[in-house]
Parts: sequence; structure tokens; C-alpha cells
Amino acid sequence: MSNGDGSESDRDADPSGLLARLHTVEDAAEAIGTTLDEQTTCTELSRFLCRHLCDAAAVDLLAGDGTGQRPPSPSELHRVATAGLVQVLRARFPDRDGESEDAPARQALDEGHPVAASAALPGGLTVQALAVPLTAQGRHRGVLLVLRAGGGFTAHEAATVHSVARFAAARLAHARHHATVQRTATELQRALLTAPGRPHPNLELATRYLPSGASALVGGDWVETVRLHYGRTLLAIGDVMGHGLDAAVDMNAYRSHLGCVASTELPPHRVLRRLDSTVAEEGSRRPATCLLARLDPVRRSAAFASAGHLPPVVVGRSGTTDLLHVPVGPPLGTGVGGYELLTRRFTPAETLVMFTDGLVERRGEDIDVSLARLAGMRLPAGADVAQVLDEVLHRLDGPHAEDDVAVLAVRMRPHAGMGATGPAAE
Repeated sequence: MSNGDGSESDRDADPSGLLARLHTVEDAAEAIGTTLDEQTTCTELSRFLCRHLCDAAAVDLLAGDGTGQRPPSPSELHRVATAGLVQVLRARFPDRDGESEDAPARQALDEGHPVAASAALPGGLTVQALAVPLTAQGRHRGVLLVLRAGGGFTAHEAATVHSVARFAAARLAHARHHATVQRTATELQRALLTAPGRPHPNLELATRYLPSGASALVGGDWVETVRLHYGRTLLAIGDVMGHGLDAAVDMNAYRSHLGCVASTELPPHRVLRRLDSTVAEEGSRRPATCLLARLDPVRRSAAFASAGHLPPVVVGRSGTTDLLHVPVGPPLGTGVGGYELLTRRFTPAETLVMFTDGLVERRGEDIDVSLARLAGMRLPAGADVAQVLDEVLHRLDGPHAEDDVAVLAVRMRPHAGMGATGPAAE
């Protein structure tokens, strides 16, 4: 009777090799597919087989995931396998006779079953190869090739290779599905963030979005601008809590709600109050932080309100930076409300910078320290809004941030002849 620990007594009582095969697949589950990266999984598969069953191994992946395409024919799989075999032989035995490149058997790959081939090396040594389709969820992912010099694979060894290949194919399918979801979320977010609404021409505006290189999933950062009456523009920057496609979808919902509420011409703190109430009633959205700034170039003033968001920064004419301490209310979607308004006058030489927390937050560092680093910057005098953004991102190493980064810079540019008309400040 087996004691389940893979001892010699178990193996002796297992003439068919089934128990040993199960132990090998269990080991493969620990060593293969440790990440969601296809190339890493292929490397782990090759290394595992080389440690246990063969002298060399290679994986050839087929492009795409098979969706909407006919499965590759056995002859197509065979061509992939043959090309991979030649490549592996050249790397493993660089001095082999090139005339034997056609030595692999031309037998078509029988779907789901290893197919043996052999190649002759100088000196009479032969190399046995197994070509195994990597198939999962009814779709071919590629071909696995394993080589052994000086002897062939037993039926038990071929079956073990096949079992490991099927396990690895499932991991590859999962990695490819994850990559597809990630790409969809990123493309959705890029489309939204690279095309915010158009502000009035009396503002100079620049925006940037940098997806995190360290995060496995895209976040819910967003930027929006809404044109209002009397030359005013409402700017918004927010961050939906969490990551992934759901966060990106909720981000789009917040933007849509903002457009509807902002059209009522309410001041920023009342816009946040209405947004918070609307989202809380839906009950299906993730909470989000948000900072609003309503800019009025005619009066050269701005009104701010914050729902749990980090404060903006004002860059002066000489390049000095200062935090603007906007009263902070609860995040949107909580239904708590309680937002306050802050107004400030601006000169045409001052630049307002709004950002999400990925720009400044660092692991293990207090947020006040992170904000102080930004507030202590001295940027080049006379830089335009795009240059201001690029310099801030460079100084804070935005491309290598641990979270997604959305940031905007804006400067008022009053047009000549605009009169001081419009409603009184709320």
C-alpha cells in the first residue's frame, strides 16, 4: 500500500509508472506557472523537464489564442515542431552535421499524443525527440519539444511528458486570458484618459497617464474636463479603488455621472455631494477619490473641493511649488457627504498640477513625506504646462511608480476683451 510520500517502496509497487507520474506532475504544479507571464512559464516548463526527463527542451507558442480561427493542422504543428527541433539541436550540439536537419520524422502530429522523431549526430550518436501539442480548453497553444541523446523515451516517460505538457498548457491558457483582460482594461483606460473633454480655449491644459509597470492589473485613475458657461471649466481627477477591468468600468461610470451633474452649474462641493449620493444609491460602484477644480479665467480664480483626494500643487512663475490644502471630505460612494469649498485667485503665470496618489506614494513612506518631496521641488522657470508635467514625472520617477499615475497641469490664459461677466461666486 502506498504511504503517499513517493518512497522507493511505492515506486517498486508501481510497475506501470502511474504513481511516479503523479508525483512528477505534483512537482510540476509547484515549479511551472509561478507567474502570469507566458515566456516565464515556457522557461519553467523547459527547465523542469530538463531536470527530470530529458537533455534539452524547447517550447514554440502559436500566435493568438485560437479564437475565431481554425485549429492548426497536424502538418502545421509538425512544421513548428521541426523548426524548434533544429533550433534546439543547433544550440545543444553546435558542431553537428547540418545535413541531418531533415532527420526528424515527417509523421504528422496526432493531436493530443506525443510523436517521436530522431536525428543523427556525428559519431553515430542519435537524439530522440518527442513533439507534444500544448492543448488546453480545446485550443492549441503551441508545441513542446523534448530531446534525449543516446536513447529513446519509454512509454512511461512519454506519458509523463504528456501529462506535464497538458498541465503547462492550462497555465499558458490562463496567462494568455489574463493578458487579454489586462490589455482590454489598459486600452479602455488609455482611450478615456488620452481624450478628456475639451476645456475652454482660455486654458492651457496637458494630461499624462502612466500605467504601473509593477502592477499586475490596471487601476481606476481618470481625468476629465467639462465646459461650463461664462468661459469656466470644471477639471476633475479621480481614482477608483481597486484594479482591473471592473475598476476601469467604474471609472467610466464616474466620468459619465460627473458630466451630467456638472451641467447643472453647481459649485464643486455640491457637485461632489450629488455624485456621492448618486453612486451610493446605485450600490454597485467601488468607492473613489476625486478632486474638482472649477477654473474661471475671467475672474482669475479657482474653486476646489476634494473627496478623499490628495491636494493639488501650484507652480509659481519662478518654478517654486506649493501644496494647496483643500479641505478633504469622504470618498465618493460612501453616502456620507460633507464637502467644503476652497477658492483661490490665480495669475496667468501660475500652473495648477493635479495628480493621483501613484505619483507620490512610496512603499514604507509616510504620505506627508511624499507630498513634501513634491512641494519642495523647484521647476524650470517659464516652462509650459507640458514641460511642467514631464519634469514632475521625471523628478518623481513616474515611469517606475508602483501604482498607476494620472496627472494634469493647467494654466489660465484670459482672452483679451473678456469682460467680468457671469454669476456671482457661490
